[in-house]
Amino acid sequence: MSSKLVNDNEDKTIPFPSVLDELFNDDTVPVHLLFRLSDMAVDEAAEFQRRWLEVTDERRRVIMRHLADLMEENFAVDFAPVFVFALEDRLPEVRIAALDGLWDSTDIRLIGPITRLMQSDEADLVRAAAAAALAHYLLLAEWGQLPDRIIPGIVESLLAEYDNPDTAVAVRRAALEALGAASHPRVADIIEEAYEDSDPAMQMSAVFAMGNTADRRWIPTLIAEMESHNPDMRAEAARAAGLIGSSDAIAPLGNLTVDEDVSVRLAAVIALGQIGSETAQEILTALLHDEEQAELHEAVEEALEEQTILSGELALLDLDLAEDDPLDETRISLN
Repeated sequence: MSSKLVNDNEDKTIPFPSVLDELFNDDTVPVHLLFRLSDMAVDEAAEFQRRWLEVTDERRRVIMRHLADLMEENFAVDFAPVFVFALEDRLPEVRIAALDGLWDSTDIRLIGPITRLMQSDEADLVRAAAAAALAHYLLLAEWGQLPDRIIPGIVESLLAEYDNPDTAVAVRRAALEALGAASHPRVADIIEEAYEDSDPAMQMSAVFAMGNTADRRWIPTLIAEMESHNPDMRAEAARAAGLIGSSDAIAPLGNLTVDEDVSVRLAAVIALGQIGSETAQEILTALLHDEEQAELHEAVEEALEEQTILSGELALLDLDLAEDDPLDETRISLN
């Protein structure tokens, strides 16, 4: 995202009511003015909420989707209050965009409202998006970045949706994918059950959940799925293998970098960057010098950069461990 859009001082001088006039009334949404909705003052937020209720459905849908996309692309903005307010919008597409915009939120006060959307929203796609949003909270809690006390309630709610035979398939799939991040005794059995389901979409969600577990037990299954006739499944298997990070997947992922489907090739490149090894680096470097793979070069550069960052983090970790090793201290004292 252009820094001009973020730091446009001229836009900041426009009175806030005029900003809303342009955002809500023009034929084309002036995207650069959307940044004025970040970190609004209390009175600005109140005015936005009051006037939002009068905006047309199509305009609200377009604006909220723009905001969600900006939130994903630019970490300098904060539209969280807008998204929270939009969770109660009358348009399902707006509620979905609001949930998407909260993808990186750490505000555990939102778990309750999001859970209620998953359980009772009238639109199945909203309920599925809510389950996906809960997955983020669950993952952070499992990693120790949020209080672990939130885990039981989230897991219980997700299990209830998955176990209910009347739950829409889209919601069950989202609940399954979210449960992959949980260290719950039922997770492995649920994934295996879904993987054996007759519905290919449910099978794909099972593969997605395998990646979220970060458990190497699923690597043989994922390697087998990398040869699926379905390119979507091949891409999903590559993505999951990258999340697990096993070096056993490097060779088959290397094969996928020349897959006939570009989405599969991209997924394989990203996965190789996540695994990070000398062999993976060699595969990526070869791709970078292959002019016939020019459409992958940007993704390859990002994957190599991720490997560099990962190598640096591991080196720092090794250094910290060495400094804390009492045997090292003993050896030093003996020399």
